Amino acid sequence: MTRFFQSNRVVEWLAKGIRTGNANRLPVALFAILTLGVYVFIEIAEELAEGEMRRIDEMLFLSLRVPGDASTPLGPAWLQEAAVEITSIGGYPLIILTLAAVAGFFIVTRRYAAAAYAVLAVGSGALLSQTLKQYYGRPRPDLVDHLDTVHTLSFPSGHALVTTVAYLTLASLVIGFLPDRRARIYVLSVAVFVAFIVGLSRVYLGVHWPSDVAAGWALGAAWASLSWLILHLLDQRRSSRIRQKETS
Repeated sequence: MTRFFQSNRVVEWLAKGIRTGNANRLPVALFAILTLGVYVFIEIAEELAEGEMRRIDEMLFLSLRVPGDASTPLGPAWLQEAAVEITSIGGYPLIILTLAAVAGFFIVTRRYAAAAYAVLAVGSGALLSQTLKQYYGRPRPDLVDHLDTVHTLSFPSGHALVTTVAYLTLASLVIGFLPDRRARIYVLSVAVFVAFIVGLSRVYLGVHWPSDVAAGWALGAAWASLSWLILHLLDQRRSSRIRQKETS
Protein backbone atom coordinates (compact mmCIF):
# COMPACT_ATOMS: atom_id res chain seq x y z
CA MET A 1 0.00 0.00 0.00
CA THR A 2 2.88 2.39 0.83
CA ARG A 3 4.54 1.71 -2.50
CA PHE A 4 1.21 2.31 -4.21
CA PHE A 5 0.91 5.83 -2.83
CA GLN A 6 4.61 6.57 -3.33
CA SER A 7 4.31 6.00 -7.04
CA ASN A 8 4.55 9.32 -8.86
CA ARG A 9 2.28 8.01 -11.60
CA VAL A 10 -0.45 7.11 -9.11
CA VAL A 11 -0.15 10.48 -7.39
CA GLU A 12 -0.60 12.23 -10.72
CA TRP A 13 -3.55 9.97 -11.56
CA LEU A 14 -5.30 10.83 -8.30
CA ALA A 15 -4.54 14.53 -8.27
CA LYS A 16 -4.79 15.55 -11.94
CA GLY A 17 -7.65 17.83 -12.91
CA ILE A 18 -8.90 18.80 -9.41
CA ARG A 19 -8.27 22.23 -7.91
CA THR A 20 -8.56 22.08 -4.11
CA GLY A 21 -8.44 25.74 -3.19
CA ASN A 22 -6.02 27.82 -1.19
CA ALA A 23 -2.93 25.77 -0.34
CA ASN A 24 -2.57 27.24 3.15
CA ARG A 25 -6.10 27.67 4.48
CA LEU A 26 -7.79 24.62 3.01
CA PRO A 27 -5.83 21.87 4.84
CA VAL A 28 -6.23 23.73 8.14
CA ALA A 29 -10.01 23.99 7.67
CA LEU A 30 -10.31 20.36 6.59
CA PHE A 31 -8.24 19.13 9.52
CA ALA A 32 -10.36 21.20 11.92
CA ILE A 33 -13.59 19.69 10.55
CA LEU A 34 -12.07 16.22 10.66
CA THR A 35 -10.98 16.62 14.28
CA LEU A 36 -14.28 18.14 15.41
CA GLY A 37 -16.34 15.51 13.62
CA VAL A 38 -14.42 12.61 15.15
CA TYR A 39 -14.59 14.23 18.58
CA VAL A 40 -18.38 14.71 18.39
CA PHE A 41 -18.88 11.13 17.21
CA ILE A 42 -16.76 9.70 20.02
CA GLU A 43 -18.56 11.81 22.62
CA ILE A 44 -21.96 10.63 21.40
CA ALA A 45 -20.79 7.00 21.29
CA GLU A 46 -19.45 7.22 24.86
CA GLU A 47 -22.68 8.76 26.16
CA LEU A 48 -24.57 6.03 24.37
CA ALA A 49 -22.46 3.31 25.98
CA GLU A 50 -23.05 4.82 29.42
CA GLY A 51 -26.80 4.94 28.88
CA GLU A 52 -26.98 8.71 29.36
CA MET A 53 -28.28 9.44 25.86
CA ARG A 54 -31.67 7.74 26.15
CA ARG A 55 -33.46 10.57 28.01
CA ILE A 56 -32.25 13.27 25.58
CA ASP A 57 -33.05 11.05 22.61
CA GLU A 58 -36.59 10.42 23.80
CA MET A 59 -37.20 14.10 24.49
CA LEU A 60 -36.02 15.19 21.03
CA PHE A 61 -37.71 12.23 19.36
CA LEU A 62 -41.11 12.98 20.92
CA SER A 63 -40.79 16.69 20.12
CA LEU A 64 -41.58 15.75 16.51
CA ARG A 65 -44.77 13.93 17.59
CA VAL A 66 -48.22 15.14 18.50
CA PRO A 67 -48.38 15.68 22.30
CA GLY A 68 -50.29 12.83 23.89
CA ASP A 69 -50.21 10.79 20.68
CA ALA A 70 -46.66 9.64 19.98
CA SER A 71 -47.80 7.52 17.03
CA THR A 72 -48.67 10.64 14.98
CA PRO A 73 -45.94 12.92 13.57
CA LEU A 74 -46.39 16.67 13.74
CA GLY A 75 -47.81 18.41 10.70
CA PRO A 76 -50.31 17.62 7.95
CA ALA A 77 -50.47 14.32 6.08
CA TRP A 78 -48.55 15.68 3.09
CA LEU A 79 -45.55 16.40 5.33
CA GLN A 80 -45.23 12.70 6.13
CA GLU A 81 -45.30 11.88 2.42
CA ALA A 82 -42.69 14.57 1.79
CA ALA A 83 -40.49 13.13 4.53
CA VAL A 84 -40.58 9.69 2.89
CA GLU A 85 -39.55 11.21 -0.43
CA ILE A 86 -36.82 13.34 1.18
CA THR A 87 -35.38 10.39 3.06
CA SER A 88 -35.01 8.51 -0.24
CA ILE A 89 -32.40 11.09 -1.26
CA GLY A 90 -30.10 9.45 1.27
CA GLY A 91 -30.94 5.90 0.21
CA TYR A 92 -28.34 3.76 -1.51
CA PRO A 93 -30.23 3.45 -4.84
CA LEU A 94 -30.36 7.19 -5.47
CA ILE A 95 -26.86 7.85 -4.15
CA ILE A 96 -25.41 5.07 -6.32
CA LEU A 97 -27.24 6.39 -9.39
CA THR A 98 -26.07 9.93 -8.71
CA LEU A 99 -22.51 8.81 -8.07
CA ALA A 100 -22.50 6.69 -11.22
CA ALA A 101 -23.79 9.59 -13.31
CA VAL A 102 -21.22 12.02 -11.92
CA ALA A 103 -18.34 9.55 -12.18
CA GLY A 104 -19.42 8.70 -15.71
CA PHE A 105 -19.34 12.37 -16.65
CA PHE A 106 -15.80 12.73 -15.30
CA ILE A 107 -14.68 9.59 -17.12
CA VAL A 108 -16.17 10.79 -20.41
CA THR A 109 -14.41 14.14 -19.98
CA ARG A 110 -11.18 12.31 -19.03
CA ARG A 111 -11.06 13.61 -15.49
CA TYR A 112 -10.23 10.19 -14.12
CA ALA A 113 -8.90 11.49 -10.81
CA ALA A 114 -12.20 13.17 -10.01
CA ALA A 115 -14.14 9.99 -10.82
CA ALA A 116 -11.83 7.86 -8.68
CA TYR A 117 -11.96 10.33 -5.81
CA ALA A 118 -15.77 10.39 -5.77
CA VAL A 119 -16.16 6.60 -5.91
CA LEU A 120 -13.49 5.90 -3.28
CA ALA A 121 -14.71 8.56 -0.85
CA VAL A 122 -18.39 7.60 -1.00
CA GLY A 123 -17.75 3.85 -1.20
CA SER A 124 -15.44 3.86 1.82
CA GLY A 125 -17.95 6.01 3.72
CA ALA A 126 -20.71 3.47 3.08
CA LEU A 127 -18.42 0.64 4.23
CA LEU A 128 -17.57 2.59 7.38
CA SER A 129 -21.27 3.07 8.12
CA GLN A 130 -22.08 -0.63 7.86
CA THR A 131 -19.05 -1.60 9.93
CA LEU A 132 -19.94 0.76 12.78
CA LYS A 133 -23.58 -0.37 12.78
CA GLN A 134 -22.45 -3.93 13.38
CA TYR A 135 -19.94 -2.86 16.02
CA TYR A 136 -22.37 -0.83 18.15
CA GLY A 137 -25.43 -3.00 17.47
CA ARG A 138 -27.97 -0.40 18.61
CA PRO A 139 -31.62 -1.34 17.97
CA ARG A 140 -33.97 0.99 16.12
CA PRO A 141 -36.33 3.26 18.13
CA ASP A 142 -39.12 1.31 19.79
CA LEU A 143 -41.41 4.15 20.87
CA VAL A 144 -43.50 4.28 17.68
CA ASP A 145 -44.16 2.37 14.50
CA HIS A 146 -41.61 3.00 11.78
CA LEU A 147 -42.92 5.03 8.85
CA ASP A 148 -40.17 3.81 6.55
CA THR A 149 -38.83 0.32 5.85
CA VAL A 150 -35.54 -0.46 7.61
CA HIS A 151 -33.33 -3.56 7.53
CA THR A 152 -30.20 -2.58 9.47
CA LEU A 153 -29.20 -1.48 12.95
CA SER A 154 -29.52 2.09 14.18
CA PHE A 155 -26.17 3.65 15.18
CA PRO A 156 -24.89 5.62 13.41
CA SER A 157 -27.50 6.66 10.86
CA GLY A 158 -26.37 5.35 7.50
CA HIS A 159 -28.57 7.85 5.69
CA ALA A 160 -27.04 10.78 7.59
CA LEU A 161 -23.47 9.52 7.27
CA VAL A 162 -23.48 8.44 3.63
CA THR A 163 -25.55 11.43 2.47
CA THR A 164 -23.12 13.80 4.18
CA VAL A 165 -20.12 12.06 2.65
CA ALA A 166 -21.68 11.81 -0.81
CA TYR A 167 -22.97 15.34 -1.18
CA LEU A 168 -19.98 17.02 0.47
CA THR A 169 -17.69 14.98 -1.78
CA LEU A 170 -19.63 15.98 -4.89
CA ALA A 171 -19.70 19.58 -3.65
CA SER A 172 -15.92 19.55 -3.22
CA LEU A 173 -15.53 18.44 -6.83
CA VAL A 174 -17.80 21.19 -8.10
CA ILE A 175 -16.12 23.79 -5.87
CA GLY A 176 -12.75 22.81 -7.29
CA PHE A 177 -13.83 24.04 -10.71
CA LEU A 178 -15.63 27.23 -9.61
CA PRO A 179 -13.63 30.48 -9.54
CA ASP A 180 -16.40 32.54 -7.90
CA ARG A 181 -16.44 32.49 -4.09
CA ARG A 182 -20.19 33.06 -3.83
CA ALA A 183 -20.85 30.12 -6.13
CA ARG A 184 -18.65 27.92 -3.97
CA ILE A 185 -20.50 28.94 -0.82
CA TYR A 186 -23.82 28.25 -2.53
CA VAL A 187 -22.79 24.74 -3.64
CA LEU A 188 -21.46 23.89 -0.19
CA SER A 189 -24.61 25.26 1.46
CA VAL A 190 -26.83 23.11 -0.75
CA ALA A 191 -24.83 19.99 0.15
CA VAL A 192 -25.08 20.75 3.88
CA PHE A 193 -28.81 21.48 3.60
CA VAL A 194 -29.50 18.19 1.79
CA ALA A 195 -27.60 16.23 4.45
CA PHE A 196 -29.53 18.09 7.17
CA ILE A 197 -33.03 17.47 5.85
CA VAL A 198 -32.30 13.80 5.10
CA GLY A 199 -31.08 13.27 8.65
CA LEU A 200 -34.05 15.13 10.11
CA SER A 201 -36.43 13.01 8.04
CA ARG A 202 -35.04 9.85 9.65
CA VAL A 203 -36.04 11.04 13.11
CA TYR A 204 -39.40 12.35 11.86
CA LEU A 205 -40.20 8.95 10.35
CA GLY A 206 -39.36 7.23 13.62
CA VAL A 207 -36.54 5.06 12.28
CA HIS A 208 -33.62 6.74 14.05
CA TRP A 209 -32.82 8.32 17.38
CA PRO A 210 -31.55 11.92 17.14
CA SER A 211 -28.14 10.80 18.43
CA ASP A 212 -27.89 8.30 15.54
CA VAL A 213 -28.35 11.14 13.07
CA ALA A 214 -26.03 13.57 14.89
CA ALA A 215 -23.31 10.93 14.97
CA GLY A 216 -23.84 10.23 11.27
CA TRP A 217 -23.56 13.92 10.40
CA ALA A 218 -20.40 14.33 12.47
CA LEU A 219 -18.61 11.29 11.12
CA GLY A 220 -19.80 11.94 7.58
CA ALA A 221 -18.35 15.45 7.63
CA ALA A 222 -15.13 14.09 9.12
CA TRP A 223 -14.83 11.36 6.48
CA ALA A 224 -15.50 13.75 3.61
CA SER A 225 -12.91 16.15 5.03
CA LEU A 226 -10.37 13.36 5.40
CA SER A 227 -10.89 12.29 1.79
CA TRP A 228 -10.53 15.86 0.54
CA LEU A 229 -7.47 16.42 2.75
CA ILE A 230 -5.72 13.32 1.41
CA LEU A 231 -6.38 14.44 -2.15
CA HIS A 232 -5.13 17.94 -1.37
CA LEU A 233 -1.89 16.60 0.14
CA LEU A 234 -1.35 14.35 -2.87
CA ASP A 235 -1.86 17.33 -5.14
CA GLN A 236 0.62 19.41 -3.13
CA ARG A 237 3.16 16.60 -3.24
CA ARG A 238 2.79 16.33 -6.98
CA SER A 239 3.18 20.09 -7.42
CA SER A 240 6.27 20.07 -5.23
CA ARG A 241 7.89 17.34 -7.32
CA ILE A 242 7.13 19.25 -10.52
CA ARG A 243 8.75 22.39 -9.10
CA GLN A 244 11.82 20.41 -8.04
CA LYS A 245 12.20 18.98 -11.52
CA GLU A 246 11.88 22.43 -13.08
CA THR A 247 14.58 23.90 -10.82
CA SER A 248 17.00 20.95 -11.16
